[in-house]
Amino acid sequence: SLAEATAAAPPHAKKAQEDEKIEFDEELVLEQLARNIAFLGEEGVQKLRNSFVVVVGAGGIGSWAASMLIKSGVGKIRIIDFDQVSLSGLNQHATASRSDVGTPKAIAMKKAFRTIAPWAYVDARVERLQEDSAASLLSGNPDYVVDCIGNLSSKLDLLKYCYDNKIPVISSMSAGAKADPSRVQISDISETFEDPLARVVRRRLKKLGVDTGIDVVFSSEKPYQAKPQTGNTTQHSHQDHHDDDDEKDSYSPLPNFPSASTPLPVFGPLPAMFGMSMATFTTCKIAGWAMDPLPVKNRTELYQRLHRDLRIQEEELATKQGKSATDVPLDRRDVGYIVEEIFRGGKSGLSQSMDRITVCRWKREKPLNLTNVVVLTQKEMERHVALPAGVDLEEVYGKEAVAYIEGLFREEELICQL
Repeated sequence: SLAEATAAAPPHAKKAQEDEKIEFDEELVLEQLARNIAFLGEEGVQKLRNSFVVVVGAGGIGSWAASMLIKSGVGKIRIIDFDQVSLSGLNQHATASRSDVGTPKAIAMKKAFRTIAPWAYVDARVERLQEDSAASLLSGNPDYVVDCIGNLSSKLDLLKYCYDNKIPVISSMSAGAKADPSRVQISDISETFEDPLARVVRRRLKKLGVDTGIDVVFSSEKPYQAKPQTGNTTQHSHQDHHDDDDEKDSYSPLPNFPSASTPLPVFGPLPAMFGMSMATFTTCKIAGWAMDPLPVKNRTELYQRLHRDLRIQEEELATKQGKSATDVPLDRRDVGYIVEEIFRGGKSGLSQSMDRITVCRWKREKPLNLTNVVVLTQKEMERHVALPAGVDLEEVYGKEAVAYIEGLFREEELICQL
């Protein structure tokens, strides 16, 4: 009966009815959610209706994520965003209209959700999440946190808090300067590639003691290769939802881009795809639907082999120098990072070949670290390690080749200094 259905409604629905004074018919709710019930089952949808999800960032990505979470049946949602709806952001926002311009995004979305799902409880917080506010804003034992923050420091504060407190979280990486919908993927943060923001986040999280265990949505589309610009050393002025990569302004993000101090442009449909991917992943996880994203690179054995070969090279070098062999200060993931990120998917720094690649120390007199390991082919490596100590690499390989390799190292140092 209708009375029985209403009595069985989740507590969030009753709270929404009391707080918002909106009447709703439980039978109509079930009809509205009928297609999800057919897919996830009654038990799965009931888990969603009893769930509590926090969405941080209500711009182009977060608005679509929150909208699809509500439409999928999530019973309680907290939306956290300090910014206001702008006219230029309407082409990316899921719910905002011209009448919402100047209104806080969280408030505008709460208003929209009252017309979409009046049974849901929407907690709108017009605040910026930071280290000192994370505990308060993420309180209430959320079932999932959906991170759609564009600001790097806030994103790191959120991810570290969720990791330390064992709160399930999925995070958006950069949609900036990308357009290929076929490249949008979900993976662990340690498996991302071709994403400057993911590169920075991964390196910063590693410094905070987090190597893996955070799911992310990213695009594997190869970004435009930035070229140095002279006389420009200031940092990006970041906006809340541009999903910037926090790189230095000395690199131009796109051909003919008007100013390197301007945030990366974001093509309208991509944030929606990111947000809906996050909502799909989150709802399936909460509802108990099996979800195992396809491995992105699956090159673990390659990284293990390269790491082993590097360790052998270092032991042989120590023996030649009359020193005791020490542990290589880089692990398998570091080697994978060097191959995929610094050397663009494993191309030799000298020939750009990917035939039988390996890694080795670049300059013998410098410490072994991320910016002193080069990707070479097997033959190139054998020649390189046989070079006499103190040799001028420019005389061996030419100025252009050495400049290219050391340019990649400088780019990595730039990223790590941010």
